[in-house]
Amino acid sequence: MIEIDNALNAYANATKPQIQSKSVDNIDKVALKEQTDAFEAFLIKEILDIAIKPDNPLFPKDAGNKIYSSMYNDTMSRALSGSMGFSELLYNFLLERAK
Repeated sequence: MIEIDNALNAYANATKPQIQSKSVDNIDKVALKEQTDAFEAFLIKEILDIAIKPDNPLFPKDAGNKIYSSMYNDTMSRALSGSMGFSELLYNFLLERAK
């Protein structure tokens, strides 16, 4: 059993992609913050898409109902991104991992 585990670990380590570690000095912190905010906006949009159903009275039923609701959710998610705390948590985590 131990020999199998060692063989699996050796195979996993051999096939693991080698990631070059970057120092914190080489990381563009502004770009990283923009990306973490964009990821938070994506998560918020997914939540809004589930929470605000297309049969919402705010949007009348017509041919462009899905388009309008999607645009509304996208705008709301961008406005809310960066203020929920998840972006900052992810940003700090990635900076810590880069050290």
